[in-house]
Amino acid sequence: MEIKQAEFVLSAPDLKHCPEEKVAEYAFIGRSNVGKSSLINMLVKKKGLAKTSSTPGKTQLINFFKINESWMLVDLPGYGYAKVAKSMKGKFHKIITNYVSKRENLVNLFVLIDCRHAPQRIDLDFMEWLGEEGIPFSIVFTKVDKVSSTVLQKNLSHYKKEMLKVWEEMPVNFISSSTSEIGRLELLNYIGRINESLVGKFN
Repeated sequence: MEIKQAEFVLSAPDLKHCPEEKVAEYAFIGRSNVGKSSLINMLVKKKGLAKTSSTPGKTQLINFFKINESWMLVDLPGYGYAKVAKSMKGKFHKIITNYVSKRENLVNLFVLIDCRHAPQRIDLDFMEWLGEEGIPFSIVFTKVDKVSSTVLQKNLSHYKKEMLKVWEEMPVNFISSSTSEIGRLELLNYIGRINESLVGKFN
């Protein structure tokens, strides 16, 4: 799939302020500093579309980006950053859970995971909750350019081992690098196939 147009639509503080337009939405979520905004910019090849920050936890709104005038990429607030005040953590939790569980436009949630680290309980618990809620999601392992192929395979195997303690099989998953564009075509083609299966649903 080719990205011909990508533009910022709006930032919503909560579910009720999300766009009213009925189009397919693909949301990206993960722990703070996992590289959500950078991944979105890489996918659309438009540097600076999604705002990146050196300060983890900076994304505090639901950011919508219209792609090819037909579907949306959605940048959700990050979770799990220790320096965010407890009151804000509660706010983020509500924003995230309301959007993920109640947004009818959401057709797939991409859960981003930094491949450099061992499986984190916060990520595993979040994905288990998604399964319990019946929310379709995929995993994107980010920053694969930061580790050797040996370490990458070791960490992916570790993740698979942990996931299969709960899941019958691994969810659809991808490896990616915002720097070298690893995984770009795979992710876009995956979204393209889902879009093809949804023809007529949002019209």
